[in-house]
Amino acid sequence: MPSMKDDFNELLERVRRGRELSHASFEPVYYLVFAPKLILDVKRQLPAWEARLRNEGWEVHTFSIAEAVLDIVRSAPLRKLWLRADSRQPLAWEKANASIANRLEQEKDIERRLAAKLEELKDANNGILLVTDLEALHPYMRIGAIEGALSEKFYVPTVFFYPGKRAGKSTLSFLGFYPDDGNYRSCHVGG
Repeated sequence: MPSMKDDFNELLERVRRGRELSHASFEPVYYLVFAPKLILDVKRQLPAWEARLRNEGWEVHTFSIAEAVLDIVRSAPLRKLWLRADSRQPLAWEKANASIANRLEQEKDIERRLAAKLEELKDANNGILLVTDLEALHPYMRIGAIEGALSEKFYVPTVFFYPGKRAGKSTLSFLGFYPDDGNYRSCHVGG
């Protein structure tokens, strides 16, 4: 079984080669798929991987889904209501989670923020975007919907660090317990 180091090396080789035109997509979108139990290991490796990319001439940029979700929740108009409801019933997360999911889905905040980051990198010489902390989307949404909505906006190689499992060439299971989703048009390594 390949190690995370082997998977990252394979991913980097694919990024160097670029995407080929296929029936699914040719955009430079890649997923490094790893078992959810390795989330902390991946976070520990990330600084070394970023340094390696920089040493190889890449202009490395990151986009943290966790930071985006936290910022969105902190600035949401309903935040006080969510906190009040939580203080009354601290174990009844369903309503608060449903409200947050609704906010993220209707306002398309994460999608807009990621699109803005990609636009900012449009003319980056040797730019690469690392999208981290995808687990912060649970239980609100999955990244496949965001990837699909941003079709034709991936101007630089974009690597999603995906905790889950892979089945076949284009099917992923977010966090290993969501149903398999075959709608990804990206290149998958690992898993």
